[in-house]
Parts: sequence; structure tokens; C-alpha cells
Amino acid sequence: MIDGVVLKVLTVHADDRGLLMEVIRDDEPVFKSVKQTTFTIALPGVIKAFHWHKRQWDVWFFSSGMAQVVLYDLREGSPTSGRTEVFYMGERRPAVLAIPPGVAHGYRVLGSAPATLLYHTTEHYDPADPDEERIAFDDPRIGFDWRTKNG
Repeated sequence: MIDGVVLKVLTVHADDRGLLMEVIRDDEPVFKSVKQTTFTIALPGVIKAFHWHKRQWDVWFFSSGMAQVVLYDLREGSPTSGRTEVFYMGERRPAVLAIPPGVAHGYRVLGSAPATLLYHTTEHYDPADPDEERIAFDDPRIGFDWRTKNG
């Protein structure tokens, strides 16, 4: 796993009434300093990649749909510098993913349904000084092939 990344697989409590999942607790170290929560919906097949932050952690939770999440460690001196990591997250694989500063991240919506992403950040968004750098989804430095391999 990329150094500093935290994957929390969620426990689903289901019965004949529906289901319940604890998503974030403030007694878990990486989630203590959440300052903002943002909600986004992406349509099937959409790729939203890549961006990264200098100061901010992102904490992602896909509440519906499915997504292929790709991380790439940009940090010089990191023991995992240059490493790519792929996660499959969403309603069939409920998890929370904490992404540290310096790790590029993006996702592709899988299947025929939109994906709903609720993401939490450790910094407030400041439009006058956004802590966000962008990299093209097909940047050769990352070299990730977004095509479906088994189908």
C-alpha cells in the first residue's frame, strides 16, 4: 500500500429493515480533522483524474454506484514514490479511503449507474488559494490504462 494511505473496509449491519454502516468516527486518527464535506455525482463511464494536494488529506466514501479509484505517489523521498495503487469502492465494496497530501488521485465510474462520492477534507476549500494541482488522466508519468481489462 502507498505510504500513508488508509483503507477502512466498512462493516455492513443488515436486516429486514435495511442496512447501517458507520463511515467516520472522530476517534480514528486520520478522521479527527475533517473540516469540510462535499458531495458529487459522476455519470457512468466518467473519468475524474488526476488531482493532488500539497497540504490537504482527502477522505473518500462512495455511497452508491461503483468506482475504480487510482492513486499515484508523487512524493519525492516517500518509500512508495512512483507507486500506483488501485481500489474498487462503492455500494458493493463499502470502504473509506484516506489519501494523504502528495498522492495523486482519481476515479472512473464503473457499470451503468452513476457513482455518488461523499468526500471529506482536512482543509476548507479556498477559491482564492485552492490547494489543488491537476494532472491529465492519461499523463505518461503515471501511465495508467483506464480501459476495462476483463470484458
